[in-house]
Amino acid sequence: MQDLYPTRGATEVVTPRQDPVVWGPSEGLESYEKDGFLVVDQLLADDEVAFYRRELERMIADPAVRADERSIIEPQSQSVRSVFEVHKLSEVFAGLVRDERVVGTARRILGSDVYVHQSRINVKPGFGASGFYWHSDFETWHAEDGLPNMRTVSVSIALTENHDTNGGLMIMPGSHQDFLGCAGATPKDNYKKSLQMQDAGTPSDEALTKMADRHGIRLFTGRAGSATWFDCNCMHGSGDNITPYPRSNVFIVFNSVENAAVEPFAAPIRRPEFIGARDFTPVR
Repeated sequence: MQDLYPTRGATEVVTPRQDPVVWGPSEGLESYEKDGFLVVDQLLADDEVAFYRRELERMIADPAVRADERSIIEPQSQSVRSVFEVHKLSEVFAGLVRDERVVGTARRILGSDVYVHQSRINVKPGFGASGFYWHSDFETWHAEDGLPNMRTVSVSIALTENHDTNGGLMIMPGSHQDFLGCAGATPKDNYKKSLQMQDAGTPSDEALTKMADRHGIRLFTGRAGSATWFDCNCMHGSGDNITPYPRSNVFIVFNSVENAAVEPFAAPIRRPEFIGARDFTPVR
């Protein structure tokens, strides 16, 4: 299969986007197509937020969940930072994935049936939860999971208020139109390190400065129950959370069934299925 987006070579390389942004009718999705993201101020009502918050808190308090390899622990505080594959660990979150407000939007953007490439809850507890450095998700999913095309969309649904101080999501609007292939080979089992701190697949300071100068940076704030949809190739990141206030969210990645993963394009082995799914069953 032809590699449309070379990365992890000797040098950084910029490749213009080869794929549509919106694969279905673009009516109502014009801002998503232009900027690479779409904000919904209130996807979930207050009682729904409380329902999902209770399930999140139940899961991170469960010793069996904490001990599961799908849980990522903060190195300093030893608090649970993330739990992956939550739509398989929890029927509550499986129901959220099937919610038409969620999966229906993914189908509209991707123009096909979709499956879950990745799901997780992010806790980002207060008093020192580390951020995540600038990156394009597609760079990793292409290099290490084998997604051939940019036909993947993520949604972050806030279960706590996103302040401008507690390590919120930042995106460079319009950055999804160019693919930044990063320099450096992928180590074996890179995922074990990258889930806590990105290394391989990290853009250079020079490239990030050029992109920020060109596109600017948008910081996302909003009440619990809000949602941010964003394209797989958006350059994004988040800062540390040194406030007392956690920033908890549900994160779901939908991929088109017509863009099923093949072998990794720039990694020696596949990542585990709880990070990059190989079950391409459409969400129903």
